[in-house]
Amino acid sequence: MTLPKRPLTPAPLPGGERGIPPEAPANCPLCPRLVAYREEVEAKEPDWFNGAVPSFGPEDAELLIIGLAPGVTGANRTGRPFTGDWAGDLLYATIDKFGYSTGTYQARPDDGLKLKRAMITNAVRCVPPQNKPVGAEINQCRPFLAARIAALPNLKAMICLGKISHDSTVRTLGLKLKDYPFGHGTHYDVEFEGRPLALISSYHCSRYNTNTRRLTPEMFEDVFAMTKAVTG
Repeated sequence: MTLPKRPLTPAPLPGGERGIPPEAPANCPLCPRLVAYREEVEAKEPDWFNGAVPSFGPEDAELLIIGLAPGVTGANRTGRPFTGDWAGDLLYATIDKFGYSTGTYQARPDDGLKLKRAMITNAVRCVPPQNKPVGAEINQCRPFLAARIAALPNLKAMICLGKISHDSTVRTLGLKLKDYPFGHGTHYDVEFEGRPLALISSYHCSRYNTNTRRLTPEMFEDVFAMTKAVTG
């Protein structure tokens, strides 16, 4: 498998004439703890991607799937969201079942898989220690999520995987968490910059949730069925 090389791109500024781009630069410096962890992993695994992981999917996407953050041996290694770990096995199988992809997912970035009318991103773009970003890191990365949503002109629905993703997305939309609480299978009609959107949430498709049966494949498919009713 050929892993993508992390591009050496300039670090973003929080603002500026062009504002925040929808994708963080791979060597984003905004969260010191995450930068230190990336560099620690890179010292051990220099051939991995080891950077802020870009979103995956076409710019005409009608569905945006929002995860938590890259896994250290998954997206941080491969450079593609949910690629190379257990969560990706369930996610990509479900995406395929509902017609949002072509090709075959083989857990590597050069497997030829393409998404149709869907894009995958993360609320936090860099891998956090123990898969747990802190509040300041989630807040720091939120402008990239806002820019990602704004840059999808055909967007109709969002699926948030897990409470952190849900809460950050609600805040991105300028809404109050008490009015839009997280729950598996919740469906809220919301707006972003004047556009109507469906905000649908699910328990995260992590190995822990699936092993404990908190989330079953059938429950996950129910969420995608709700979304399919919106996107068509």
